[in-house]
Amino acid sequence: MPKTYALLSTYPPTQCGLATFSAALFAHLRGPGDHVSVVRVLDESVPEGAAARAAPEVVHNLVNGSARSAAATVDVISGFDVAIVQHEYGIYGGPDGGDLVPLLNALRVPSIVVLHTVLARPTPRQRTILDGVIDAASVVVTMTRTARTRLLDIYGTDPAKVVVIPHGAADYRVAETPRKAGQPPVVLTWGLLGPGKGIEHAIDAIALLRDRGLHVAYTVAGQTHPRVRARDGEAYRRSLEARAKGHGVADLVRFDARFLPASALGELIAAANVVVLPYDSLEQVTSGVLIEAITAGKPVISTSFPHAIEVLSGGTGLLVERQDPAAIASALHRVLTEPGLSARMSRHAGDLAPQLLWPAVARRYRDLAATVARSRDGAVA
Repeated sequence: MPKTYALLSTYPPTQCGLATFSAALFAHLRGPGDHVSVVRVLDESVPEGAAARAAPEVVHNLVNGSARSAAATVDVISGFDVAIVQHEYGIYGGPDGGDLVPLLNALRVPSIVVLHTVLARPTPRQRTILDGVIDAASVVVTMTRTARTRLLDIYGTDPAKVVVIPHGAADYRVAETPRKAGQPPVVLTWGLLGPGKGIEHAIDAIALLRDRGLHVAYTVAGQTHPRVRARDGEAYRRSLEARAKGHGVADLVRFDARFLPASALGELIAAANVVVLPYDSLEQVTSGVLIEAITAGKPVISTSFPHAIEVLSGGTGLLVERQDPAAIASALHRVLTEPGLSARMSRHAGDLAPQLLWPAVARRYRDLAATVARSRDGAVA
């Protein structure tokens, strides 16, 4: 039976991972006869004219900190069959986004809450909020088995309430752009830029490789995260540029500061020989960039954050310790020089890709929505 879905999340033109995720899920969620709408989360209200120019799928704005807006949001979402809610600390109003909990409790329709972060060491307030979100939801989705295990072991969540659906990815599976004679291999990192991304360690690794006689072109693509830019401006990017210059590899390190549309990102990925994720965090249980790199068939070198450990251990990539330029350099040297290694990684990635592409992931959300809707109908009956 056709369903109506309300997606609650940040949404373009907001530039953040949740907004990008929600736009992709919206584009692929509809089945025959289904209807999908978006309730967009904003930090402040927008002028009436700006609201009118929003994407037609946006039917309402939840303005953080406004009780009136929250009450209206409950009424709007409760007019759909199922709500699909994106959760991340700091996206919703209140300290650590706590305003989401009473909103979820007030909904009169089933809710699927997608957990983008599951902390192993939450603060007491973060723990209380996530417990409240889980209690209020009909079902919660994690994108990795690691996150699900954390919910069961640390938060005591009922296993029947947790479903694993992987992060979706656009289809960037294209033939690798051939390198011209004498052109150095291309290493790529992309995503919103800010401290904690570990780009400085990758730059150090490029310098180490140059000292060993292997010249590698390193592209760092993506604009500074809007919240980082509002707080610190472009200080992090400038520090990276200075680091590259100080190491004498400014000619090998290129910064593309755009928020990349899919077509431009696809071109960059096609031109890359290796993707590097040098992140500092040990908490990250979900990485959209990691999934997109795998589905594109690219060898991946990543620090050992939970999502990377889970999906790369089967041969799709190499894991290194965080903040270790020498380890990154050694891994890059292996991938770029060891006969057959890059091709084997790409084959492993190709085996994983079909289940990670957005059409397959959205199908699983439709199936889950149908299940929670049936459960509600049975309870009402």
